[in-house]
Amino acid sequence: MIKRQARELLAADVRTSLSSSRMESITELHQHNSDAHGCMHGRTATARNYRRLIIVLALTAAYMVAEAFGGWWTGSLALLADAGHMLTDVAALALALTAMWFSARPATPRKTFGYHRLEILAALTNGVALVLVSLFIFYEAYERWADPPPIKSNVMMMVAAGGLCVNILCAWLLHADHKMNLNIHGAWLHIIGDILGSIGALVAGALVFIYDWRLADPLVSIFIGLLIIWSSWKLIRESTNVLLEGTPAHINLTAVEDAILETEGVEDVHDLHVWTITSGREALSAHVIHTRASSPPELLKELRSKLLERFGVDHLTIQMETKDFADETFHFCHAGTACFRSTRELRPRQRTV
Repeated sequence: MIKRQARELLAADVRTSLSSSRMESITELHQHNSDAHGCMHGRTATARNYRRLIIVLALTAAYMVAEAFGGWWTGSLALLADAGHMLTDVAALALALTAMWFSARPATPRKTFGYHRLEILAALTNGVALVLVSLFIFYEAYERWADPPPIKSNVMMMVAAGGLCVNILCAWLLHADHKMNLNIHGAWLHIIGDILGSIGALVAGALVFIYDWRLADPLVSIFIGLLIIWSSWKLIRESTNVLLEGTPAHINLTAVEDAILETEGVEDVHDLHVWTITSGREALSAHVIHTRASSPPELLKELRSKLLERFGVDHLTIQMETKDFADETFHFCHAGTACFRSTRELRPRQRTV
């Protein structure tokens, strides 16, 4: 009921603006499809994530010290590598907490989208840190391959088993929301890397204990490094795409264009952009050329509903134009390479009768 009344008030307001404006050929709509329930849910999820990150940070920092001491005492590179990875976890979790605190701050005239992008910057930093840690592990493994030192394998296995339990608990705490937030996902990937590191250290300790095969320690360390690089690549790619204002991976821009064009009353569309503001929040802007016989408010309502239902985009800025106005107005796509160019100009338009 509240949503319906809001839509009716919005349509009435747009009609009033149209009737009082000299330029009846253009209407702009900035539509936020959100309500009080959605805002409350978002705040609750953020508070829950913040509390869980603090718990994970405390557990990780405490066991990092224990594992570093255990690696030094036993002479195990696998334990030291895992402790080094946990050190980056501590930094990553602290960075994630800082980013979440800043992102909760309100928007300002200078930062109209607020500080949500700090979460993306934190995710990118986490990914780069993972790669650097992997390179350090490779270097140490190369040094130890030629002259493997003696290892206290029994203590090594006990320390690795304790680290595995702590990391599994931390991963469970972050698992619920890691797919919905790129920043939380980055921290979760760090923890998964720790789990793999603990398993690798446990296996290496068992091989040294049973067969006295000291090369298992640097060999397992190399395997851990490769897994860390593999897990960090997707994080770096996704966060970079967001910062470059790229189209979200799950949205086909050609399909968005076709969905707009197939709407009755739409003649053409240009300056079409879809991008990610922050994790789980996509935005769309477009210039839509409509027929003179169509009703812009009704057309806007239909486009909003269609784009939300098909593509999940709830932050829309659509400028309505007539063909005469579009031909006479400079727009950003005239710069040449600034906008998406589809293949529809190369194929005949199909209209349903």
